[in-house]
Amino acid sequence: MGRIIALDYGRVRTGIAVTDPLQLIASGLTTVETKALFPFLKSYLAEESVTALVVGEPRQMDNTPSESEALISSFIGKWEKLYPQIPVYRQDERFTSREAVKSMIASGVKKSKRREKALVDEVSATLILQGYLERIKN
Repeated sequence: MGRIIALDYGRVRTGIAVTDPLQLIASGLTTVETKALFPFLKSYLAEESVTALVVGEPRQMDNTPSESEALISSFIGKWEKLYPQIPVYRQDERFTSREAVKSMIASGVKKSKRREKALVDEVSATLILQGYLERIKN
């Protein structure tokens, strides 16, 4: 079994989370500049076995796609051409940024650290991945 990678894809930065090889636990990995995402993923895939990619699906409250969906769709199209053997799954990401901040507060993360958008993106990716893992278990 390989790892599952999850992305909180953004215009500027992308938070990344991964599972353990048994796909039981979601953990934050890092945040990278989105323009450096493909080189980062290529390097990661050279080192680790990955069986799936989960990408957050931003939706409005009325369930329509958010404006960033066009960027994400473009990314997924490129991914599918480069890595057709690694399937892409989508996971609703509504409220993940808010939940990320709440979880950091509950964990005792200092206010100055919670203001770091990169950390919020990484925690958001972890929540996206955890949501996906819970969904496929049920």
